[in-house]
Order: sequence, then C-alpha cells, then structure tokens
Amino acid sequence: MRQHTDYALARRAVLRDLQRGRVDRFDVCDAHPELVRAARYVGDKAPHACPVCGGHGVAYVSYVYGDGLRAANGRCISHPKELEQLGKNYDEFTCYLVEVCPDCRWNHLMRRELHGRRHDARPRRPSRSRATS
Repeated sequence: MRQHTDYALARRAVLRDLQRGRVDRFDVCDAHPELVRAARYVGDKAPHACPVCGGHGVAYVSYVYGDGLRAANGRCISHPKELEQLGKNYDEFTCYLVEVCPDCRWNHLMRRELHGRRHDARPRRPSRSRATS
C-alpha cells in the first residue's frame, strides 16, 4: 500500500466550522488563480457538488513536489501516465490532490501520497538473509 495521508477529517471539520459560523467563507474560498485555472482545464471532475456553493464544477487537481524533480517540481499532473512516468524516473516525490471549486474558489487538500522508486506499490520480496534467519 502506498504511503499516504488522507485529509477527509480535516475537510469535515472545516466545513462544520463554516456551517456553524466559526470561520468565514472568505477564509475557505481562497484558491489561488492558478489553482482555479488548473481545476477548470486539467482537473478531474469530482462526482459531487461543491460543499460550499453547490456548484457542479468541482475538480480534483494533482501537483507534484520533490527535491529531485528539478523542472517537474510544482508541476500539475494532467494525466495518470505522467505520474506513472515520474514514478519510474525519480526516487521520491510527493503528490498532492486538491479539491477545487472554480465557482466560489473553495479548495482543500484531500490527500498526500509518496511516489517514486522508493515507494513503488509492488510488494517487495524479503532478502535471503532475512528469510533464513
């Protein structure tokens, strides 16, 4: 299983606080213009409406960051094959999945995953020295 952090509980807490008036809509609907643009043009459509405004344009946007990525650092992933190719070429990097509503600018980090050759999803065989001891 790939190492990951899921932020569903944090998302629920933010939405609960918004509903109860503890945070203002302007505090949670603050997506950067580049993130909104990525959601519109390269994001994967979400199967649900925006939890803030009810709009149906919600999308998931993936970005990759890692010290070894050089030119690809901070890149928006527009196709799953890109992520797969980066994983073959680099030892380690992080992929962030962000939920974005281009209508009201709601955005929330949904998931963080470690990728790369060090985090290959295939199970590894134990070495002989470990297997025989």
